[in-house]
Amino acid sequence: MRATASMIVRATTTLLVAALAAVLSAGCVSIPPGQPVAVEFVDASHPTRCAEEDNVDVPLNGDRIASFRIVAEHPPYIASVVEERSAPDFTDCDMSNDPVFKFTPRTVVLHDEPRLRIVGHTFPTFWRPEVVDVRIGERSEPGLHLIQVIRPGVTRDVEILVLYPSDGYWRTKPLPPAHLPDTAYGSSFLVGPVEQRGRPMVALQRVDIDPSTLTFRLAFADGRRGVLAIAAVDSARIALDVTIDPPLPAGRPFAGLRSMFVREDQADVAVARHPANGTPALRAPILGFGRFTATDARFGRERPSEHNLGAPDMVFRDFRR
Repeated sequence: MRATASMIVRATTTLLVAALAAVLSAGCVSIPPGQPVAVEFVDASHPTRCAEEDNVDVPLNGDRIASFRIVAEHPPYIASVVEERSAPDFTDCDMSNDPVFKFTPRTVVLHDEPRLRIVGHTFPTFWRPEVVDVRIGERSEPGLHLIQVIRPGVTRDVEILVLYPSDGYWRTKPLPPAHLPDTAYGSSFLVGPVEQRGRPMVALQRVDIDPSTLTFRLAFADGRRGVLAIAAVDSARIALDVTIDPPLPAGRPFAGLRSMFVREDQADVAVARHPANGTPALRAPILGFGRFTATDARFGRERPSEHNLGAPDMVFRDFRR
């Protein structure tokens, strides 16, 4: 029987996923054993009419949380998505008062092999002046504003994770389902000592990337160290294991969710609920839930949105001291 183009694409994608899984299985950080502890999720969000403003702000507070897991999963309606909608919408947006610092733009390929590519970018302008040292092995590339982790594909390349070193923002998403070429990013997250500098951010001093294990070793500006490692990735979810040393004391956020909500059909996140799976003890709109304490929580959408239609739900879980 003659193989069709779609059969070839599916078979090659399967091989690429298996190859990436082999990379990730070697030396990645894993959550240590023990009972997970509850942390506090706080609603610090505000309303907006701008679909490009991160008005959703959910800091995570806990006492000496040393490790946890972040999982991005496709929204429950992903099977009904025919075409992604990810174009920016600057209607009702006024960003004229945002800080602007100028840089010399550049793009550098930090790592390139058939199963993995890592690319860095310096933008012409950015809202933070910090210059973070980004390293792969002995190579140093200070001043990058964006780092892309890319899975090369047969028909197109697919990003699975990005980091903005100058403000500590991350975004991640699973591999696309079989019926879609790709999906959009949506919510961002922060890991490490979260602080307010006009908006929430995490100050990094240095990032060391190990492509063989897809591990990011983080040196925070306050002297703490952290590790973020991709523990698993497939066409359903991507799991990230995070450690922070020394852990932050109670009252200081150790992580945070950043996202956008204008209305339910124009949102990257619309609902907060816990537990993350099963019958929720709490299900509330993302704006106005107040605060709750839980061992895990999901932040996502139950209905399709006009903005970043296929962007994933974000789950925080497995908090341990």
